[in-house]
Amino acid sequence: MPEVEAEVGKERFDWYSQWYPVMPVSDLDKRVPHGKKVLGLDLVVWWDKNENEWKVFDDTCPHRLAPLSEGRIDQWGRLQCVYHGWCFGGNGDCKIIPQAPVDGPPVHTFKKACVAVYPSVVQHDIVWVWPNADPQYKDIITKKKPPYFPVLDDPSFSKSMVNRDIPYGYEVLVENLMDPAHVPYAHYGIMCTRTPTVKVDREGGRPLDMKVKKLDINGFLGKQDLDSSNFIAPCIFHAFTDVEVDQENGSATSSEIVKALPPNRRFSLIFMCVPVSPGNSRLIWTFPRNFGVSIDKMVPRWIIHIGLNLILDSDLYLLHVEERKIMEIGATSWQKACFVPTKSDALVVGFRRWFNKYAGGEIDWKGKYSGALPPSPPREQLMDRYWSHVVNCKSCNTAHNVSRHSK
Repeated sequence: MPEVEAEVGKERFDWYSQWYPVMPVSDLDKRVPHGKKVLGLDLVVWWDKNENEWKVFDDTCPHRLAPLSEGRIDQWGRLQCVYHGWCFGGNGDCKIIPQAPVDGPPVHTFKKACVAVYPSVVQHDIVWVWPNADPQYKDIITKKKPPYFPVLDDPSFSKSMVNRDIPYGYEVLVENLMDPAHVPYAHYGIMCTRTPTVKVDREGGRPLDMKVKKLDINGFLGKQDLDSSNFIAPCIFHAFTDVEVDQENGSATSSEIVKALPPNRRFSLIFMCVPVSPGNSRLIWTFPRNFGVSIDKMVPRWIIHIGLNLILDSDLYLLHVEERKIMEIGATSWQKACFVPTKSDALVVGFRRWFNKYAGGEIDWKGKYSGALPPSPPREQLMDRYWSHVVNCKSCNTAHNVSRHSK
């Protein structure tokens, strides 16, 4: 691969003209508002029972700027601010200001009393948001839709989803998911990997013939033996097998998850990587497959999540520290500092090339952040799974509450 330099050309990636996944619907409670951050924007996601759809607002009450996510949904289905009781409808319009005299001017109808509404849509049972509340984007869904995956609408495939807040940034999250070579080492004993013909060490690392194709502003394609992948900028990394996988020829990327698949069985990886703020990201992922589908119906999600979160835990600290070292040298100097001589790093280098060429090596935070990383917490706090996953997962949170109250 050519040197990865800051080579911003005529095309500049617009971070605010994209759809971003916010949360799986399965982990949202219709009874309460939910505070989420995407691209540095504070959002509140809530269920509008009057219009029977999920809404995404700016998480700021126009009165005294209190977070609306700390409020409630009242008996009339309005979003109510917990600070002074101002209520808002699904279009962001203020319905009532309790402190305003009934016989006085209708101040609740003033434009300044309204809340900014972000375009949103539910696709693949995920709430997506368009991070620009300008009225010209109100109907953006008719012009541009979120990435679509047919297997997620195919009833013969499983599609259980998981979400977790990650204490390292979007760039490190994406490139780590594109790197199957680290699996035998960072996840040793946790994930199944294919045993190479010649073992050079305990873990079974081996050469991987990976290639990047068709890199442009919208992402790139990856290729490895029978496996293909595509990076759909800015959020999606999708890895899948082109043909049926037999017992003698396990696919490389997929075989880092399963040893081999019988004929006519399909398995893919869909990772959705959300930039939250410097040093923080959110991962939503699903592994659609057309076998063992009944397992998802019989086994509670929280049991499956224990193992999936263990995988994320096993290299979390490494990546948190790595990000700080990258920040010290500067993202655009990444390849000068990192020695990546083998083809196993092709997708990682491809992502860094895309990131530097089209985004200038940085996320556009609209001046909200300086780019500096937040202070690094103690390792125990960094690894704490409760605040990063349990409270955001309906299944795990329910199981935790039952366990706590049964003691």
